[in-house]
Amino acid sequence: MEHILLIKGASVFAPAALGIKDVLIAGNRIAAIGDNLAVNNSTLPISVIDGSGKYLVPGFVDSLVHYIGGGGEGGFATRTPEMQLTDATLAGVTTAIGVLGTDATTRTLTNLLAKAHALETEGISTYCHTGSYEIPCRTVTGNITDDLILIDKMIGVGEIAISDHRSSQPTITELRKVAAAARVGGMLAGKGGTVSVHVGSGKTLLQPLFDAVAGTELSLKQFYPTHINRNEALFNAGLEFARAGGVIDFTTSTTAYDLQHGEIAAAAALNRALQAGIPAMQLTMSSDGNASLPVYNINGELLGLEVGKVSSLLSSFQTAVLQWQVSVSDALTSITAAPAQILGLKQKGQLAVGKDADMLLLNSQDLTLDTVLAKGRCLVRAGTPIVWGTFEKPQHSAMGG
Repeated sequence: MEHILLIKGASVFAPAALGIKDVLIAGNRIAAIGDNLAVNNSTLPISVIDGSGKYLVPGFVDSLVHYIGGGGEGGFATRTPEMQLTDATLAGVTTAIGVLGTDATTRTLTNLLAKAHALETEGISTYCHTGSYEIPCRTVTGNITDDLILIDKMIGVGEIAISDHRSSQPTITELRKVAAAARVGGMLAGKGGTVSVHVGSGKTLLQPLFDAVAGTELSLKQFYPTHINRNEALFNAGLEFARAGGVIDFTTSTTAYDLQHGEIAAAAALNRALQAGIPAMQLTMSSDGNASLPVYNINGELLGLEVGKVSSLLSSFQTAVLQWQVSVSDALTSITAAPAQILGLKQKGQLAVGKDADMLLLNSQDLTLDTVLAKGRCLVRAGTPIVWGTFEKPQHSAMGG
């Protein structure tokens, strides 16, 4: 028998503002959104949550996470740790897309898939991209198209690196072939088939992507470039890319060094892009959670390394609204509806009847996290996890003789 959950009197953002509404959840889907909803069948198991004084919003869609860690740019001891369930849930992330980065040798796609399945079992929705920084792409089946068609969790490719000294220095022809394979695989499997693109601080900026689509039937929306807030030149190139019809992504994890040396904080970048007239549905933020955040000097020598945090997604959303006065709807769009659309995740990123019951209750005054529901299941209540990852919290006392 499906469990029935009724959330009463919350201010609903779908992410568009709907006003004070009740939301009814049956099983893992949204059954109704309306005024003064009630369930009169007393034989059903019904729970009621008082949403007064809170915002009810879609669960966050984090389009770039390194589930199994990343890095190693400073040697084996600098490999970053794996993500745990509450890293996501305490950040309001109910859907996450896992990727490989620089290291596709000791970090593998099969390991990435296994971690995705583990996190799904523990409570959130997970997907993966095939490939990594390099071209030719590492795959599971032998080619990109087959991975997207035959492996349910594989929805795209990435993150392919361009304009970066760690990239494989791909040619325009190679970029085109990757995009074409992703396009066909996505079409045949009913998936987004996007190519997530890591953009470094190289002088070519986003030009390789413009060149890749020029003279072809490919669209800029086939590519999904990230780290666009890395510096002022890349940010301006990103605005040009968006004006030409593409979607751009700002990275919320950062370091004090990077911010002091030209990086634009994601919340500020979002505000500036909106002020420049870019539609909210063409702007996203992602955490780059559990990635390595290496700091290099002008000679490409490693100065230090920090670890990306999934929690930065929530804090950047809060900063965008509270400090930069971005509307709640626009700020939410960048981490819900917009990434869900570009990735082809039709059940995610919105509060609407029939969509997955992924939603958050936020305290309206300061946007702090109160409740997390993923597929209708409560994972966080009153800001505290009630569901933990398998190895996060002891479930039983150790008994020994």
